[in-house]
This record gives sequence, C-alpha cells and structure tokens, in this order.
Amino acid sequence: MKVTPLAIPDLLLVEPVRHGDARGFFSEVWSRRALADAGIAADFVQDNHAASAPRHVLRGLHFQRPPHAQGKLIRVARGAILDIAVDIREGSPTYGRHVAIELSAANWLQLWVPRGFAHGYLTLEPDTEVLYKTDAYYAPEADAAIRWNDPALGIAWPVAEPVLSEKDHSAPLLAEIPPPFPRGSW
Repeated sequence: MKVTPLAIPDLLLVEPVRHGDARGFFSEVWSRRALADAGIAADFVQDNHAASAPRHVLRGLHFQRPPHAQGKLIRVARGAILDIAVDIREGSPTYGRHVAIELSAANWLQLWVPRGFAHGYLTLEPDTEVLYKTDAYYAPEADAAIRWNDPALGIAWPVAEPVLSEKDHSAPLLAEIPPPFPRGSW
C-alpha cells in the first residue's frame, strides 16, 4: 500500500495494490498496520456506503463539528467521483483551500480526509457507489455543511447544475459560519 501526501499535506492519497488474474482480482483495501506506518493512526468505528443512481449527484460539502469531528477514508467500489476536501481549520496555512481528486473503481485510489476538513463529491458516472470508513460515529447534532459552490473556495466543479439535496442547496457560505475548527481544536 502506497501513501502519498497531496497539495495539502494532511490529505493523503492511498493506493492499495491489486493482484489480478483471469478470475478477477484481490486487494487489501485497509490495513491498520500499513496506514499507521504511513501516519494514519485512525481507530475506525463506522463504515458508510452511499449509492447514487444518476450522474452528477453532488453530496457535500459536509463535516461534523467538534467534539464529533470525523476523519474519513474514502474509496469508490463502482463508478467514479470527483472528490473534494476543504481545509476549514482556523489558522491553518491552507485554510479555505481544497484538493480535488478523481476516485474510481478503475483507478482504485482512496483518499484520507482528516478531522478539520469539509468533504464532498460529485458522481461522474451513473450508478456510482462510495464507501468510507470514519473514526467517529455520526452525530446528527454536530452535522454541518458549507455550500458546494461557495465562490471563495474556488472549486472548479465540472457541472453547473448538479443533483443536490435541499440541505446541500441551502448550506451557508464558509464566511457565514463561525470557524468550525477554531485554533487549538485541531
């Protein structure tokens, strides 16, 4: 398993090895030891699986406020997504910046998104399935979002009118909310 820091070094690209033959393939997609050796010492407590039937479903930009913040290890089992992680840690040198990366069943890449980031994705193919591990349980009282098309974030989504939930459509801009991860909380 290869782990590579991205433009925001706390975001890590995880590349599991796939061993294939005429029958198909085998891949170890998660190993506590391999990830710990790469600096990801998350204690995963929950697995989530999201399916999106149409192309251009946009989910995000979501996060949970402390003390229920979540780190996430994201991968795609079917289809493809444009995955986005936005640094929302007040005082971070990369505050308000994002990383965009394509994750797909074909490229088999995974993305580690630590606590202190908003996360979202756009499906690039119909019938896309996304799986992710979290290191904290879902806490509805801590659930929050930032508007997907906040101009201050400068995200170049490849579609102008994605399929959105009402929550994502009406989410506030980052500048309209108190710092979700104030200095000292991350």
